[in-house]
Amino acid sequence: MVEGKLRSRTFRRIKVKTPGARVTVHYRRRKPNFAECGNCGVRLKAVPRALPFELKNMPKSAKRPERPFGGVLCSACMRAEIVARVRND
Repeated sequence: MVEGKLRSRTFRRIKVKTPGARVTVHYRRRKPNFAECGNCGVRLKAVPRALPFELKNMPKSAKRPERPFGGVLCSACMRAEIVARVRND
C-alpha cells in the first residue's frame, strides 16, 4: 500500500514506464494556478507557473516581465494606470 500522505489528491499520479518495462505510479506535486492581473483578473503572460523551489533557481528576469507593474498588472491595465497617474499630476 502507498504511504498515507500520498493517498490524497494533493499529489498528481503520473504513470512512468521503468527500464524494466513495468509501469509504476510516481507522485508529483501539482503546479500552482496561473498568475492573474490584480486589476481585471486576466491571466498574466510571461509569468511562469512553477513551484517555489523552481522559481528560486530562475533568474529574476524570467520570473516576471521587465516593465512597471510587471507580474502584477496586465499590459492594458498597466497602460491605464500610468495614464491615470500622469493625468492626476
